Amino acid sequence: MPEDFETRTAAPGPSDPRPLGLTRRQILGIGGAFGLLTTAGLASAAALARRPAATGAELRSTAALPPPFRTPLPLPAVLRPVATDGAADRYEITQREASAEILPGLRTRLWTYGGTFPGPTIESRRGRPVTVTHRNELPVPTVVHLHGGRTPAASDGYPTDLVLPAAWPDPAAGPDAHAMAGMPGMARDAQGMADPRAVTSRLTRDYTFPNDQRPALLWYHDHRMDFTAPAIWRGLAGLHIVRDDTEDSLGLPAGPRELPLMITDRAFTADGSLHYPSLDPTLRERPGVREPYLAGVLGDVILVNGAPWPVHETDAARHRLRLLNASNARHYALEAVTDDGRRLDLVQIGSDQGLLAAPVTHRTLPMAPAERHDVVIDFAPVPTGGLVRIVNRLGTGRTRDVMAFRVARPAADDSRIPPVLATDLPDWRRQDAVRVRDFSFRAGRMNGGHGWLIGGKPFDPARTDVTVGLGDTEVWRLVADVHHPVHLHLTGFRVLTRGGRPPLPHDAGLKDTVSLRPGESAEIITRFDGYRGRYLFHCHNAEHEDMGMMANLEVV
Repeated sequence: MPEDFETRTAAPGPSDPRPLGLTRRQILGIGGAFGLLTTAGLASAAALARRPAATGAELRSTAALPPPFRTPLPLPAVLRPVATDGAADRYEITQREASAEILPGLRTRLWTYGGTFPGPTIESRRGRPVTVTHRNELPVPTVVHLHGGRTPAASDGYPTDLVLPAAWPDPAAGPDAHAMAGMPGMARDAQGMADPRAVTSRLTRDYTFPNDQRPALLWYHDHRMDFTAPAIWRGLAGLHIVRDDTEDSLGLPAGPRELPLMITDRAFTADGSLHYPSLDPTLRERPGVREPYLAGVLGDVILVNGAPWPVHETDAARHRLRLLNASNARHYALEAVTDDGRRLDLVQIGSDQGLLAAPVTHRTLPMAPAERHDVVIDFAPVPTGGLVRIVNRLGTGRTRDVMAFRVARPAADDSRIPPVLATDLPDWRRQDAVRVRDFSFRAGRMNGGHGWLIGGKPFDPARTDVTVGLGDTEVWRLVADVHHPVHLHLTGFRVLTRGGRPPLPHDAGLKDTVSLRPGESAEIITRFDGYRGRYLFHCHNAEHEDMGMMANLEVV
């Protein structure tokens, strides 16, 4: 095992003297983002960690961009099941090309779930299984991952478990074409790397989600090997909400006062087409982006639910905002600002994996790619006609604005924010961990060029990187060179420390994505008590994961 991919079989106790920040070995192993960060620059990285900057480069649109806060906020349609019985619900989604008017007067070609961006929202109940049949009518293979789902491995959306379009060549090894029969085949990634365990299908695939998990805002997106980033950029993303009776009984804002908000950034060419720096615009053979964008692709247009800088007319009452950062690489630090410059409280009630134990009040709330925050804002103090802007303190120019709320009318409000939100959060303790593992997330060499590595290695679907026992509790120590939002499939986790210090206020609750800032280390604790099989952990900067920053997790 390489020295920056360590496993320890003894768990540290509460007074463990081992350092929780960067060890000398880790410091010496951290490379720059292609030379931008060196050992001598770690002091600068520590400064960046206190106020994150961007990791990535911004594309500039050549299309005429609309003024902010003119476009009404769209709300994704809730998908109806095609079949239902006493035990489960079945849905169907066709992945297809479509066009939409995102910028006024221009049409944009998209890859969609069901013809819309975002795709339709699936609303499910805790413990009630859902099967979604995806039909691929796009020109390339696809894979669907339910991000945050506690999902059996066969439906988790492993990057080589492809759904092939009708005319795509058979990737199976040999004449037997096992993959076409739903059997393991020798699927290969765009760089010719074989995966003997891949299970591919032609045209359709059923994904089954047991929903045996806490109520939460999840999202589904494409996870195809080497091409996740451009596929999401083109529109392959949608929401999946899990609910239960206990949460419904809390009295939180509901109905039209509960708003799912998918925040993304994009760039557009003069004719309204999406602008993205792919090396192969067909997304068929050569993965990757042009050199200036290797650290991540940022757009200069902020979309919320697919609309540019939208505005939502609302009552003077509490609203529940189900926030998702579905951007490829952009980070946000969100604030709610009134006409007279006052900042409203952002009362966080939930995180990636559902409700917190108790509310946490913020004035500024950071969000890395793939993170979700469940937030209540009270518009009652805002005068009728007043505008509340949601701004990104990490943005510049047009990307500083996100969206706005226009308070249109006074209203009665019987909602509440209970002081106790949830009592079912896991109580994993450090001393229960059967082992501690160290992982570095850093830039490095991959196939003769630049890449992003975990533990000094680029992703290989045929290699098992970590093996854990079903039911094991582990502590993982993560360290980054630049921004890396680290996501674990299958399981949620708690953040124990950042750089040896207590976690930050927005780290509360059960998470599945943790934002590592430049030069930062963090400890997380989790229990692998879901399902056996092959899963992933990876950076959710989508360009990073396409360029090698994934690793295999085998639960046995």
